Amino acid sequence: MLEDQIMKELKTAMLARDDKSLRALRAIKAEIILAKTSEGAGGVVSEEQEMKILQKLVKRGKDSLEIFEKQNRPDLAQKEREEIEVIEKFLPKQMESSELHAIVSDIIKETGATTQADMGKVMGIANKKLSGKADGKTIAGIVKELLSSQ
Repeated sequence: MLEDQIMKELKTAMLARDDKSLRALRAIKAEIILAKTSEGAGGVVSEEQEMKILQKLVKRGKDSLEIFEKQNRPDLAQKEREEIEVIEKFLPKQMESSELHAIVSDIIKETGATTQADMGKVMGIANKKLSGKADGKTIAGIVKELLSSQ
């Protein structure tokens, strides 16, 4: 279970005085605790919820990184990069662009999508099929690209 793994890594990071890992691991732990204590959770977080938590943290980190880079704050941008790197270790390996193109192309053929108006239909299936294996923003970009080239 992710929570147990996080606790072990947290102890190791504390002993090693690894600040970048500590920041990221504490953020993961806090999100898991929030999910466990939310209404209806019953103190249990499924593996699927854990992956969503990690993806949310990476997305939030990338958004912050983009803002810090625009505002010319390399110090804060570097911290975000380090945290993202630590969090991504717990996520499944992300698919290559060529693999994503092939899968999204198959989904477009399955659904019969031909225009940008069909994007929602394709995205729904693609997000379910590629959950945890690719970033939603990347999937959306590929869907737009493939639909516009038809």
